[in-house]
Amino acid sequence: MSGKSRKLVGTIVLLFFLTIYIVIVGAIGSGRITEAHWFFQFIYYLVAGLLWVAPAAVLIRWMARPD
Repeated sequence: MSGKSRKLVGTIVLLFFLTIYIVIVGAIGSGRITEAHWFFQFIYYLVAGLLWVAPAAVLIRWMARPD
């Protein structure tokens, strides 16, 4: 797979992943988390805000791989 096609596929996959991730995290965040103690809300949003970075980093590393 060439570099340009890898970047195109990676960009589409990353956008799809982030869209699904945001919907799931938002649904959980607007549900039971709103009733939790402020500390647990903080931990949830901290973890949810950083959790997407690892899969995105792997995908970006794959996209940037030389031909």
